[in-house]
Parts: sequence; C-alpha cells; structure tokens
Amino acid sequence: MPLANTPTAYGRVARSFHWLIALGILLMIPLGWIAHLAPMQDSDQIALKSALFSAHKTLGVVLFFLALGRIGWAVTQPKPAPLHPERRAETLLAEAVHWALYAALVVVPLSGWIEHAATDGFAPILWPFGQDLPLVPNDPGLAETAATVHFLAQWVLVGALVLHVAGALKHAAVDRDATLSRMARGTPAGQPQHAHGLAGPAALALGAWLAVLGGAAAAGYFTEPENGESPTLAEAPSDWTVEEGTLAIHVRQMGKEITGSFSEWTAAITFEEPDAPGKAGEVEVTISIPSLTLGSVTSQALGPDFFAAESHPTATFTADLVKLEDGYEAQGTLALKGAEAPVTLPFSLELDGDTARMEGRTTLDRRNYAIGEGMSDPDQLGYEVQAIIDLTATRAAD
Repeated sequence: MPLANTPTAYGRVARSFHWLIALGILLMIPLGWIAHLAPMQDSDQIALKSALFSAHKTLGVVLFFLALGRIGWAVTQPKPAPLHPERRAETLLAEAVHWALYAALVVVPLSGWIEHAATDGFAPILWPFGQDLPLVPNDPGLAETAATVHFLAQWVLVGALVLHVAGALKHAAVDRDATLSRMARGTPAGQPQHAHGLAGPAALALGAWLAVLGGAAAAGYFTEPENGESPTLAEAPSDWTVEEGTLAIHVRQMGKEITGSFSEWTAAITFEEPDAPGKAGEVEVTISIPSLTLGSVTSQALGPDFFAAESHPTATFTADLVKLEDGYEAQGTLALKGAEAPVTLPFSLELDGDTARMEGRTTLDRRNYAIGEGMSDPDQLGYEVQAIIDLTATRAAD
C-alpha cells in the first residue's frame, strides 16, 4: 500500500495523519471542558484540575505539530478526485469545511499555547522544552486575547468537525459510495480528470472565520474584561503624593512562581527624616482587592476561598515608619479578609529634595488571613506570599 496519495486514493501517510488527529480531537475537546468545569476547592481538586489541564495542553501541542505535518503533506500531494464532481455546491462546501478544519487545527492549539506562554499559572505542558514561546512576552492582555481566540476557534473546530462527520455519514449511509473506505482503507475511487479548485473553498472557509472573529469583536469579546466592580477609593490626605508605584505579590503554585499586582490603591504618608533612629512618620495604605491581576488564576484568586473580593473588597496596612541604624521599616498591621496580623516591611529610601523613592519587600503567611484554607499542601500553593512595593512620591506643597 503506497505511502503517498494518488489521483484516486489517499496514501498511508495522509490516512495516518487523519486518524491520529481525529483521535486527538476526540480526547482533547472533552478533556478541556472537564478540566474547565472541574472544581478547585481543596488540594486534591486543584491537583486534579492541574493534571487535567496539563494533559489537555500537552495533547494540544501534539495536535498542533500533527496538524502542521498534515497540512504540509496535503499541499505536496495530489488530492484524490471528488466522487461526485457534478454536485458542485456539495463539493465546494466539503472542500471549504476541510480548509476551515485545517485552520482550526492550527489556531485552536496555537492560541491556547500563546495564552499559556503569555501568563503565569499552574498546569505546565508536560515536556522538557520549557513553557515559553519565542516572541511571546509575559503579558496578561495578550493572554486574554489569545484565550478569547482559543474559545472562539474551538467552536469553529466543533462546527467544522460536525459538518465533516455528517458529510462522511451521508456518503456512507445515503450515497453508499467509497468516500469513507477511501480514507479508512485507501480504496481507490473517483475520476482523476476532475481537479479540485482551491480559491473558492479557501475563500469560503476564510469568510467563515472572519464572520466568527468579526462578529465576536463586534459583540465585545475582545474588550478588556473587568475583575468585578472595584470599590471607589477616596483620595487619601497625605503629606506625600505618590506619583507612580507598584504593589505586587509573588506566590508559588505547583512549583512555579506567579506574579500579580493591584492596580488600585492609595497611600496616606507622613514622613520627616529624623536625625537619629526612631519613629519618622506613619502610613496607611488602602488596597482595592478586585483590582488584582494574578496571571491565569486571577478569577480563582478573587473567589471566596482565597481573597473573597466580593465580601472583603479592601485591605488596609497601617504602620509606623521607623528609621533604623541601617535602613527603614514600616511596623504595623495588615487587615485583610476580616483578619488582622502584624507585618513588618523593611524598605530602602532615597531622598532627593522633595522627591522620595522607596522600595520594600516582606513575606506574609496566607494562613493568617484564611486565604486558601483548603490548600494544605504548600507544594501546590505556598504558604509564603512575597509583598513588594515600589513607589516614587513628592512632598506636598505647604
């Protein structure tokens, strides 16, 4: 049995690609939905969800390369002639579905891969070549766009697959021709003098893709999502005005460090550089919890088992600013999710006239605030959370 195609039959290579990809799709689609719907309330559930997503992502990468191989082989081989060339509309639709399906087999796994590479989160791809992609930055906005494309493209894949299978069943049950056996066993059939047109089916498939993506864009699928309604933070009266700054957190999940940040927070600062070690001022930082972004696990992090952003929308850090023999500390209390715990934040300070640059870092224990109580295994979600603050402030005019 020949490896290559002939004008009337599919070769062994094309048929192998076809059935391997078909098997992969039958596994990947339900696996992805099961992983998406799986709960993550405790350590065991999160471990299972991570394993399901890892399997889904790994299979998606395999299918991506199989699809590239299938398409590359197809464009170098003769395509067996249609069995019913007189049915022009049916032949055109069948070819268009093939092209839409080919595109989906590339776009679906590639968009999922880009989302994975552009964001921090759990569930690694199970292979030894790393988790990043060339030219793909770590960018939550890019990850969200890729996730939207992945979501939409999966429905194009499902639609094209349904039409493809329906056509095959029609040929087998109604027409009773050799369409299915030609792909299953390599049975020769058809008249080789009837050539396939490329432009028409490709244009029709492209039109279907543009309709899906364009319609989704018009419906707002590509607009920036919101974590939820953030509380309006009142402007804090302060002797120092924060001109720019970052309030970030680092957590370790499934062996990988994930970085997040709060985009909305205020700081009321009083500070006068003392001549000797001692109290130098006070600070009160109010943080909007719904403004958190934390890679691919943002929605879970804001949920009731973790930050509980809906019922506890703000956190407050109140502290004395103390000058030490070597450096500075903010010594105070963090109120978060209805709990309070003492926190000491060492920081460096550079003063240049009325401008101050401050950088600080401290370690919090999430268990002090009942965050992730169901996550008792630190290998799945570390107990320690690094809090990092970096800001530039100017002294208010008298």
